[in-house]
Parts: sequence; structure tokens; C-alpha cells
Amino acid sequence: MPRHSPDTTTTGSTTSTPPFGYHGAWLRVDVSDGSSERLPISPEVLRDYLGGSGLGTWLLSHLNAATIDPLSPAAPLALVFSPLVGSPLTTSAKFAVVARSPLTGMLNDALSSSGFAISGKRCGADALVVVGRAARPSLLVIDDGRARLEPADDLWGLSSGEAQNALRERFPGDWQFAVIGPAGERQVRYATLSHDGRHAGRGGAGAVLGAKQIKAIVVRGTQRCAWADPPALVELARDLSNRSLGPATAKYRELGTVANLFLFNRLQALPTRNFQQGSFDGAEGMSPEGLSAARDKTRSSCAACTIGCEHIYQIRSTNASTTTNQNVRMEYENLFALGPLCDIRDVDQVLAASSRCDELGIDTISAGGTIAFAMECVERGWLDAPWLRFGDSRALLRALDEIGSRQGLGDRLAEGSRRLAVSIGPHALEIAPQVKGLEIPGYEPRALQTMALGLAVSTRGADHNRSGAYEADFSDRVDRRQLTPASAALAVATEDKAALLDSLILCKFLRGVFRDFHEEAAQLLRLTTGWSVTADELAATARRIVDAKKRFNVAAGWIPADDTLPARFLDQPLADDPQARLTRDQLTAAIVAYNRLRGWTDEGFPP
Repeated sequence: MPRHSPDTTTTGSTTSTPPFGYHGAWLRVDVSDGSSERLPISPEVLRDYLGGSGLGTWLLSHLNAATIDPLSPAAPLALVFSPLVGSPLTTSAKFAVVARSPLTGMLNDALSSSGFAISGKRCGADALVVVGRAARPSLLVIDDGRARLEPADDLWGLSSGEAQNALRERFPGDWQFAVIGPAGERQVRYATLSHDGRHAGRGGAGAVLGAKQIKAIVVRGTQRCAWADPPALVELARDLSNRSLGPATAKYRELGTVANLFLFNRLQALPTRNFQQGSFDGAEGMSPEGLSAARDKTRSSCAACTIGCEHIYQIRSTNASTTTNQNVRMEYENLFALGPLCDIRDVDQVLAASSRCDELGIDTISAGGTIAFAMECVERGWLDAPWLRFGDSRALLRALDEIGSRQGLGDRLAEGSRRLAVSIGPHALEIAPQVKGLEIPGYEPRALQTMALGLAVSTRGADHNRSGAYEADFSDRVDRRQLTPASAALAVATEDKAALLDSLILCKFLRGVFRDFHEEAAQLLRLTTGWSVTADELAATARRIVDAKKRFNVAAGWIPADDTLPARFLDQPLADDPQARLTRDQLTAAIVAYNRLRGWTDEGFPP
């Protein structure tokens, strides 16, 4: 149970008490000199933007981050919590890492789950914002709201896992850590922020922290927030936990997200060989049954989660002197990006590649997408790297190592597929698998055309977590191979729902558990914060958050031409499914319909 009521925050000459569930303040830390300042957030802003992705967008807009080079000392990196963090609600131990992306130049919010969220919020702030650049490799230590820097020269160069192990010895007890790997130190544009084997992955938050010479953020705290109605909240949490063990999440518990690979392959929606085809003849060996048949497997859960979707496989790892067993977390996106997309059939090598990404601290989707693109460029004679070939697992592992060290071709691959394509020529940009610079996840746009719209208009770039439009494609509401303007409403609805989930913050695997998402979300906010919030208000909140993200991007240089797909996906049918064909006119008409539903201009500018 919480130990005390929320703090009182003084703003100028007025004093206001923050809502239950909040501290009503954010902590700004300048790592140039280790100074920190606790700054107020008004109750009105908290209610308008909630937390997580929404509050992070407000903070970065407030700090004019859209006009700051994301790798410069002045660029802010925000770690943002929510009113639900620390509550008994399942999957609520999550935080958002929000920054201007060094990969896309647009707003990026990467979400993750772990005890870091709980300890970070107990430091007495609703967000931790890091600015500046340390004079040497350092740790940012925040102890119950008090910030200091410690040297990290001995940790610089360590893998994400090695760094966390060293930090556990250096900081025994209830400390939590968010670390970067070698890729973040070298500012690979899709470097991750890691903790407890989980990753704030997409968009390059690790590079932003690496540019500040911060190896890790270390937190602990004792400042808990009270809830408005603890008995009712506990009862609601118990009911939600029980429902989270039902049929809506059975697939994730029993098979994990890798189960999607076999389904997508059957629908010819599994991107293969840099999106040249939609099916992969080695898919059966990568099914959950195939993975489990020859390998030991265990299950695990994120902090404060009852679902338990993590499936961890054991592989044998051999170096020059020893052979050891290695545990590898495997998700669908890792498997797709490092397997079919690069035409790799050896499952153990795909698992090894996924583990290598974790060690280096790089996003698997962007790594696999950039490497697969480079493989096709080599195949076409556009890139002089004859060793980098589709289907060669040793080449895949070499490419990952070169990315992490920025050696050889890896220095160009570390820039992402869009920058690599620009350096090759306009013809290469037509097949680079990205939107706004962010590599496309494991959804073939021509086979899932509502999702194609979601990918094209997403403020984050090509992303399956900020747009859940694929849900419509897997339903009977649309013809998944025939995009029409009517699909725009479905894309808007799933995007708005994602914005709320990412701001509350709750896991998206719960979305099928709610009977009436907006009403139940309003209820849990009422019990947590004491607000008389309604379902209609939350719907308006979601629209406000999406509008704010788009306004940030406009300030960062977004233009209407950015809302599109690479030429490969337009007017050319999928090679192994001729019915899967998306025309430019179809996509343009759907984008205009989407913009109008948002209340923006036809070109996509918000009011």
C-alpha cells in the first residue's frame, strides 16, 4: 500500500496538490555538471496527457526538442511514468523513453516494462529528463530524487548484459538500471536502452544517451503515490488479472509472439528477402513447436504482469575456448527480421543473432531491415560487399558485429536503411524498407493494406505498436488486399486506442481483455487519480495526444511527402500473391480520408 499522499507542489505564488497517482513534477538533470531541478507539472497538463507517451510528447514540445539535433548535448531524453505505475494493475510496470529520434528526426517514444519503472517513479517525479553531455563516460545515479554522476570508464565497452551484472555488484539492493550497449556508445542510430533483458528498442534512444556519455541511469526511491480509492482499485486489479489469464491472451502465454510467424506465412504476409515475397519456405522450423522441439524453453513475465508472454530458448554458444548454454528471449519481430527477411533458415543462428543484438544494444527490426536491404543491394550490384549475401548466417552475425563497432560496412549500416539508400542513389531508396527512416516491421503492406495505411501515416514511422491497423486486416471488417477510404476510420480507431494504452501505460496484450476499453480505462483512472473522467473524455484525450505528436513532427520538418510507402509496395503486386497489389491512388485516397477524420488538412497539417 502507498505510504503517503501526494506531495504539494509550489508553482510561483500558488500551491496545488497533484492528483492521486502523481507526484506533480518532473526532474531535470543536466549531466554536463550533475545539477538537477524539480519542476512542477500542472494537474491540467496531467489530465490532458496522462503519462507515458502522451506526457512525454508534452514535455518534449515544452522543451522545443523538435528543433534540436537529437545527438547534441542540448537534446532532452525523457523517461516518463504514469499514474498507474506502482498500482496493483497487471502490466502497469511500464515507462516510456521519449526523444527526438536520431534515426528519423521525428518524435520517438519507446516503451518497456521492468522494475525500473517502479523504482524510477519512486524517485519522486512523473518524468526524469536528461540533458547535457558528461565530460567522461558516466553513470547518472538518482537516489530518491537526488541526482549525482559517477565515473563509468570501467563499464564503457561492456555489453548490455555485462554492464547490468557489473552494476548489480556495484549497487547491491533495490537499485534498478537502464543501460546502453556498445552500439549506444558509438551512436548507432537505432541503439536501444536495456534493463533486465527488456529493451526500449525502436528509434535510437540508446544513441541519444550515448551521445551524452551516460552508460546507465541508476535509480531507487521511497516516494510512493497514494491512490484515490485503494480498496476498489485492488478489487478492479484482481478482476483484470483474472481476465488476463483467459482466452484473449492464451496464444501469448502458450506459444509466445513467435506464433505469428506461421500464421503470417500462411497468409503470404510474412516479409521475406527484403520484402521481395510474402512467404518463407523455412517457416515451419521457426514455429513455436519447431523451436521447442529441439531446445529447452522456459517462460517468464515482465514486472507486475500476469500474462507471461516471454518465451526463452536455450542455445549452445561456442567461442575459442568454451561451449556454454545461452538463454535467448525470442519474439516474432526478432525472428522475422533476422530470419525470413534475411533468408536465414538456421534457427540456432537466428537465435544467436537475436542474442547478439541484445548484447550490442541494437533494435532487431532496424538491424534486420537494414542488413536485408544491404543484401539486396549487393545482389543487384549496387553495393560492394560480396560477403553479405541472403541466406548466409555468418554474414548476418558479421554485419551485426560491424554495426556495433561501426567498423567496415557497419559504419554505413549503423545509419539505417534510409541513409544507406540515399548514399547509394534514388533507385536504392525505392526498395529501402522504411517509412520516415524507421524500418518496416514484420507485416507485408500489400497483403495487409489497412496496416499499410497505418504504417504510412504513423508519426513514429513504420511501426506496429503505434498503429494497430493490422487488427482490422485480420477481421471480417475489410478486405485485407483492397484498401479503400473507408479503412481510414479503422486506422484512426486503432491508433487512438494505442495512444491511450501507451499513455496510461498498459500492455497492448490486454486490449482483448477489456469488455469496453474506454469505459474500463476511465474507471481505473477514476479509482487511481480521483478524477471524474469519462469514456468520452478519454477518446478526446487520445485525439489530443495524436495531434500533439503530429505538431511536434511538423516543427521537426515533416512534410506531406513523408506519409507514404517505398515505391516497391506501390503498383507492384506481391511476387507470390498477385492479388496483393496496392496502388498509389488507393493509398493517397485513404491518407486524405484519414487526415480529414483527424480534422487535419487534406495534406496532413493539424490546426
